[in-house]
Amino acid sequence: MVLFVLASCADQDDANELARLTASNRLGTGDSARDFLTEEHFSEIVMEVVYVESVPPSDVALEHLVEFINEHCYKSRGVEIVKRAIPSPDGEFYSVEQVDSLERELRTQYNAKNRLAMFVLYLDGSYQDLEDKSPNSGFGVVLGVSYRNTSFAIFKERINTMGSSRSYALESTVLKHEFSHLLGLVNVGTKMQSDHIDPEHGHHCNVEDCLMNYHVEIGWEFSGWNRDPQLPQLDSQCIADLRANGGK
Repeated sequence: MVLFVLASCADQDDANELARLTASNRLGTGDSARDFLTEEHFSEIVMEVVYVESVPPSDVALEHLVEFINEHCYKSRGVEIVKRAIPSPDGEFYSVEQVDSLERELRTQYNAKNRLAMFVLYLDGSYQDLEDKSPNSGFGVVLGVSYRNTSFAIFKERINTMGSSRSYALESTVLKHEFSHLLGLVNVGTKMQSDHIDPEHGHHCNVEDCLMNYHVEIGWEFSGWNRDPQLPQLDSQCIADLRANGGK
């Protein structure tokens, strides 16, 4: 059976209005860094968390992310979290293109008035890099990926398989790492005040123990990961970058 969709003038008007409303959330990673950091345009963040029902987010990890936002961003009206479970898309692997397509289908919160909307997608399965052509790439252990100015995905099933007795700590760290990419780190919307970019892993910090080090994204265990309550934090150079762009 073949279906044809005929758009009336009213339908076209609705489509144009939807495109207008969503356009500010369809930009590149880091393009809304200053919007997150300052209150120039937005005084509140609504965080839409959509998760596959078999891999729900940790409430503790989300609380840690909110604390991190309050620590570095000026948002006097705070952060609201809206959570929703979905059935599994039945993907063993997800590319950025597939994640972006899922967002188009699932996202309901967009920037409006003084509210800045962000979208966090929790997936089962693993990340697949379709662009990396190196021999051992394509199906690496990537735990999170930021792909739009207000969007990132968390591969919770991979986090769960890391075997940590404190998986919420790893999840919390990956959440803060990916959100920091939305804040423009490193040198992707927030200019560096000093040279600390990792030339081999672009837009990451070259300081080994920094939250924005590439190792966080692939689940490398920092010293004391399961013992020391002190999890990776932004180093002084990353903080200086954020403050220069209007952050705390």
